Amino acid sequence: MYRGIYTGASAMLVQEKALDVVANNLANVESAGFRGRINVNKSFPQLLVSRIDSAQDAPGFLSPSVTPLGDAALNVVLSETAMVTRRGPIQVTDNPLDVAIDGEGFFVVQDAAGNTFYTRAGHFSKNAAGELVNGDGMPVLGDGGPIALGDAISCFIDDRGQVVADGEVIAQLQIVAFERPTYLRQAGRSLLTATPQAGLPQPTGAVRLVRGALERANVSVAEEMTAMIEANRAYEMAARSVTIQDEITGRLISTFSRVG
Repeated sequence: MYRGIYTGASAMLVQEKALDVVANNLANVESAGFRGRINVNKSFPQLLVSRIDSAQDAPGFLSPSVTPLGDAALNVVLSETAMVTRRGPIQVTDNPLDVAIDGEGFFVVQDAAGNTFYTRAGHFSKNAAGELVNGDGMPVLGDGGPIALGDAISCFIDDRGQVVADGEVIAQLQIVAFERPTYLRQAGRSLLTATPQAGLPQPTGAVRLVRGALERANVSVAEEMTAMIEANRAYEMAARSVTIQDEITGRLISTFSRVG
């Protein structure tokens, strides 16, 4: 069994996925409320690598047989990605319907099919139907469901999440938190979906918002470029190790083929 080749190849796959994560972070560096992700790798201390023999090589068997060949304790795989939870910088926009969460929590939005998403992007506006929507046109949910601004001329959101239309409080923004937010799954730019590992969304209670401002992506371009360089170098090293293992195997085959 070519353990060296398998180990090198698995390392190449991990670094390839790591580059995908970095590329996604850099692509969303200007997306309001975007939370960067990091890759989580796992080793295979008990991985059983097996050779699958064809049915023709296993007389009397209708299905392929499995021959244990050993373990691959040094192999690693990209198990999952985790969300970075640190808050991004606040940018003042002076838009009365823009708000940024000062602390933990997520706004709640809903698409036309009724699917619920969570986001840190507080760039809201009023659509043609008089609803409060996010940048993707999804209705923003309050404690009583979608928020209708109607024909109100003056609308703003205060620092407690109250939606005020023509001087009257008409709704309270729904803001929720998760026990383990790192497990939230990215569903597109700044949108997130809940997972069983993240836990159930819970009301945050009193939360402070920054009026007329947006939370920018919490991605550091310098850190991501450093991670990209490191991943590229690691990929090159893994690829070189595979080449060396292949060359050694070739020399062994050539040497033993001349014996006898």
